[in-house]
Amino acid sequence: MQQKQEQEWIVIRGMGSISGLGCSRTEVIEAYTTGRTAFTYLPELGLDTPVAPLSPSGEAALHALQKENPDYGTLDRTVQMAMVAARQAVAEAGWENTSEFPIGINIGSSRGATGLFEHYHAEFLAKPELRLSPSVSPSTTLGNVASWVAQDLQATGPVISHSVTCSTALQAFANGVAWLKSGMAKRFLVGGAEAPLTPFTVAQMKGIGIYSKLAADKQPCRPLNQEQNTFVLGEGAAVFALERMTENEIAALGLSEVVVVGAVGLGMEQTPSKTGLTPDGQHFQKAMQQALSLAQRSPAEIDAVVVHAPGTKAGDKAEMTALNQVLHQRLPSLFSSKTSMGHSLGASGALSAEMALLILQNIPLEPLTPADGVSTAANPFRHLLINSAGFGGNSASLLLSRVRF
Repeated sequence: MQQKQEQEWIVIRGMGSISGLGCSRTEVIEAYTTGRTAFTYLPELGLDTPVAPLSPSGEAALHALQKENPDYGTLDRTVQMAMVAARQAVAEAGWENTSEFPIGINIGSSRGATGLFEHYHAEFLAKPELRLSPSVSPSTTLGNVASWVAQDLQATGPVISHSVTCSTALQAFANGVAWLKSGMAKRFLVGGAEAPLTPFTVAQMKGIGIYSKLAADKQPCRPLNQEQNTFVLGEGAAVFALERMTENEIAALGLSEVVVVGAVGLGMEQTPSKTGLTPDGQHFQKAMQQALSLAQRSPAEIDAVVVHAPGTKAGDKAEMTALNQVLHQRLPSLFSSKTSMGHSLGASGALSAEMALLILQNIPLEPLTPADGVSTAANPFRHLLINSAGFGGNSASLLLSRVRF
């Protein structure tokens, strides 16, 4: 008689993050539960431009990293933040004590080494006759984000950096899950990192006409409001340690409950312009529908959604329309990390996933809007969707579930 194959799960074994809310889980939870935000001003960006830079503890972590190795000081903040977050994820997963480190790594970034690129380009424009340093090209290529994480961890598996604009981090989840389910890897680090607080990047967002005009101490980023655009840039990184595990392997660790990746759905739409999107958020709809289908979950089973909603009137409205379509006008509780730390572009999906993980781990966070027609009385939450979308008409939806054994 053929033995029944044991079910396998894609388990979140650990995570790490660095953002305006802090550089440890304790700090992040404290910020969310007390309502502390990261919004302030940076003189070089203008005292009329609210932003969400790293917390003091985050800056201290980057400074400590730079002192470890002279090469680390030459890297862009995007790469340094990814390294800090990846170390945390590996430590929480307990992977650092293994004799080998055959893990895959996929760390995405919308724009990569933004600060270094702008710095070197300004030097070139000022003195084009001078030869650029040979370190310029390797330190500004997008591929160096994941590569340096692998170098720092002494990892030996596949290494992937990519940009799919603001849905980058959740598409890293999709890549990691595909590798794990195919059997080509047992462990994968996935996430996103972004350091976009530079004059040129801020000017780009203002050029689109979406940047918030509200003061830093007046809740400048207000997702789902339809009165005005309230987009605010933030920086940060979040990395997740994913492992393909059987129920017996989970039990051997003494775990009775884990958070697993149910599915990642991807969606594309034909956008009306380079920055625009369809009014009914067709890419959101496709991504959420695919995630539900792959995870074999009904819309009624979704207890909450961490929305993408960057505070732009058109984008937020399109996502709400898509949510109502997919969830059949019965909205669960809606959450957002952007009310606390703004929009970190390619890292935003990962920081939203961090918030979702905390919710699934019973941390009492305040929703943007309470449930409408969907009972969440049976807390703790069991199934959550996380949405992200970006320029080019792409969207991703990650479904996380809390599983008890």
